[in-house]
Amino acid sequence: MACQQLRYHSFSSASRLQPQPSGVTIDESFLIENKSTQKRKLLQKRRTLELPAASLSHCQAPVLRGAGKLLTQGAPPAGPRHRFHPGTKAAAHQREKIRALEPLKAKLVTVNEDCNERILAMRAEEKHEISLLKKEKMNLLKLIDKKNEEKISLQSEVAKLRKNLAEEYLHYLSERDARKILIADLNELRYQREDMSLAQSPGIWGEDPVKLTLALKMTRQDLTRTQMELNTMKANFGDVVPRRDFEMQEKTNKDLQEQLDTLRASYEEVRKEHEILMQLHMSTLKERDQFFSELQEIQRTSTPRPDWTKCEDVVAGGPERWQMLAEGKNSDQLVDVLLEEIGSGLLREKEFFPGLGYEEAIPAFLRFEGLVENKRPSKKDVVDLLKDAWKERLAEEQKETFPDFFFNFLERRFGPSDAMAWAYTIFENIKIFHSNEVMSQFYAVLMGKRSENVYVTQKETVAQLLKEMTNADSQNEGLLTMEQFNTVLKSTFPLKTEEQIQELMEAGGWHPSSSNADLLNYRSLFMEDEEGQSEPFVQKLWEQYMDEKDEYLQQLKQELGTELYEEVTLPKLRGALMTIDPSLDKQTVNTYVSQAFQLPESELPEDGDEKEEGVVEILQTALERLQVIDIRRVGPREPEPAN
Repeated sequence: MACQQLRYHSFSSASRLQPQPSGVTIDESFLIENKSTQKRKLLQKRRTLELPAASLSHCQAPVLRGAGKLLTQGAPPAGPRHRFHPGTKAAAHQREKIRALEPLKAKLVTVNEDCNERILAMRAEEKHEISLLKKEKMNLLKLIDKKNEEKISLQSEVAKLRKNLAEEYLHYLSERDARKILIADLNELRYQREDMSLAQSPGIWGEDPVKLTLALKMTRQDLTRTQMELNTMKANFGDVVPRRDFEMQEKTNKDLQEQLDTLRASYEEVRKEHEILMQLHMSTLKERDQFFSELQEIQRTSTPRPDWTKCEDVVAGGPERWQMLAEGKNSDQLVDVLLEEIGSGLLREKEFFPGLGYEEAIPAFLRFEGLVENKRPSKKDVVDLLKDAWKERLAEEQKETFPDFFFNFLERRFGPSDAMAWAYTIFENIKIFHSNEVMSQFYAVLMGKRSENVYVTQKETVAQLLKEMTNADSQNEGLLTMEQFNTVLKSTFPLKTEEQIQELMEAGGWHPSSSNADLLNYRSLFMEDEEGQSEPFVQKLWEQYMDEKDEYLQQLKQELGTELYEEVTLPKLRGALMTIDPSLDKQTVNTYVSQAFQLPESELPEDGDEKEEGVVEILQTALERLQVIDIRRVGPREPEPAN
């Protein structure tokens, strides 16, 4: 295109700047005819001439040749009276263009060098990360070796203690045998002393022999009885140890058993830690490999990140408004913001919208042929109009389809003559502003992508939460402590996890340094700005609702165990719903099933009917239909029985 523009410029400049030699007279009628003929030919050339957008050096020669040709077409014949200098100024103009484009080449070289430096930096960062991972791996291996050494030392200590116990037991046996021998020696010495004392007593021989005989007999009987008792005691208590030794050994054994149990517990702990570390190590390796693959893919396919500060001078309102729009948004969201700004600018420039016709695929409120006037309302006017439409819709007794209600509402508000113009104007506005809550939700309901019950239920949930907080505010000052705020959230949303409650508290103004006694202005959490944008707390409620719906449908898909392209029957879907949410009542289940299979509830087969198996639908289609309505968990899922 640059070459075409240069050629067109050379044609026009050459035709306008043809030098006429002095002293030459040309007939005026002849000049007029030549001028009209030349214009006609130039128009034909411009329509048929197509040159690719190449470098200026490649298109310079064809431009000069074309300029020379066009200079000679329709001009007076050359001769001594007509001298021309074709292409002189055009060539000079082309050289100026070439000189002007020289800085672009230098800029391209600079950009190439910058990209190479970034690639080298990314590679250096990658090498640094790999080295850190290697160091971490070595530290883990050292820790494992240390734990193994501790295990070996503990095993050796246990073996040593067992050996000491065996030695103590042998020592005890030898002590027992020595004690028995000592007792026998003592008894023998006692008998010998008694015999010696009897032999040395002079009075014994003087006693009656009969008495002595009887005494000897009785003594021998006592000796026999004592010997029998001794043998019985030896037989019964030969392996019995003294209580003192038994208690001492029992205490030692108990201490050793406790030490052994402690060592076993420590070993089990170390073993589990080792397994966890190995799993962590393996997951780290997988993550490293995945990150490395992603890095290679990014290096292969990614482009440099855009410099969003360039939008400051383009967006209306300057840098301050752009910073306000871009705060807290990622690149994808910034693209949406930029598209909204561009779309709103183009929308303001349009005076009329072309009608879409009367085809069946066109929504009923947009069926029109011809041009429709753009009413050009402000963003605030559109939001206020949509809020009024919602109020009238909620107050409506006899419900009609939402698109019909919308068009009838516009007819009542602006009259039949302007209703179509306002319908096109509002439709184009809500189609552009995806970041505005009121517009995006109204557009989703209007186009059938979301049921209006979703909007109504969300508004009722927010109103109920505000009512609970107001009831907790006994002083009616609009203030709650953080502890009261947490209690109200848990009582209003009993199915939310601790993590979700924590997210709501952070969106409401809680931070880790807050105490339970800190006060919170809860009424400010439910305020809206002039464009209908809610506070982060209400936005977080909506985000959690959408996440819970997606998780609920994902659990339903997993319970069905069916691929998205496969068919699912009515009894199977009904059973899966009752499995993942046992608290569902029959009416709610019928509502979900009716939406999934697009059947009126009155035509649904009863549970156990043979006709149930004949009602089938593709799983992906059924899930998309359920995504439209207000589907949520009613009660907690029953825990799975432990093995």
